[in-house]
Formats: sequence, C-alpha cells, structure tokens
Amino acid sequence: MEIRDAVEADAATLAGIADAPTDVMRNLVHDRTVHVATEANTVTGPNEDADGAETDDIDRPDATTEEPIVGFVSYDARDRTVHVTQFGGAADAVERLLEEPLRFARAERMDAELLVGADADDLRGAAERVGFQQQGSGPRFDGQRTVRYRLQP
Repeated sequence: MEIRDAVEADAATLAGIADAPTDVMRNLVHDRTVHVATEANTVTGPNEDADGAETDDIDRPDATTEEPIVGFVSYDARDRTVHVTQFGGAADAVERLLEEPLRFARAERMDAELLVGADADDLRGAAERVGFQQQGSGPRFDGQRTVRYRLQP
C-alpha cells in the first residue's frame, strides 16, 4: 500500500468512497490536506501475453500505470487541533491513513479530533485502533447522529 497526496483527478473515486458529489470532493482536495492510499502499482499495456506477463521492457510508451485508490483521509488544523474532516475506504487503508493527521498533530504538539457517523462501526473501530478515544456525541449531519473522538498525543 502506498500513501500519496490526493490530486483533483482523484475526486470521482473519492466521491464513490465517501458517497458524496464529485464537485464536493474536488473542493475538498483543493481546501484541505488530503491523502489517498493506493494498491501496489500494476503496469498494463499491449506488450503483455495472455496471462498478463510482460513480453519486453517496461519502457513502453503506450503502457499505463494504474494505482487503484483504496481509501482516503482529509484534515485541516485550526485552534491547536487537527480536525479529520472525512475518511473512508478499506479497513487497513483507513487505519494507515489516520496515521497521517496523527503524525502531523504529534509534530506540531496539537490534539486531533474526528467525527464518525454513529452507525459507521467499521470507521469507529479504525479510529479506536489508532488511539482515538470516544468523547461523546457530536453534531447531527443530514439528520444522522455522530460520535466525537479525540486524541491527545
């Protein structure tokens, strides 16, 4: 798994993960720090045999590199707190991605906070596994209850 900064071209994939409009995710990429987790690179192109094995060098001008996005995290910092604004994806990717804002919080000696939908057990579990502690109820979004998590490095 590789972690990289998100780019505008990732917006449609992030929208699928977050169940949000693409233009909202495009704005997120522009307005926040956003990292994505990708699976290992695979190279495809016309110079592969039927089993996908390469038949010559990787220096093929018509080959493409695909990096399927398996998760993302967005965050910003204000008022001495790193706020995780959105995250989602495969469980192992989410845990790895949550380490990014925590690393920033530790380096800057800031607390970290996030909100998770009360019914998003997989995301709540990931937050707890990386050290976030439940701090009670959060605000409602679109009528949905949230849970507030905080970590003081």
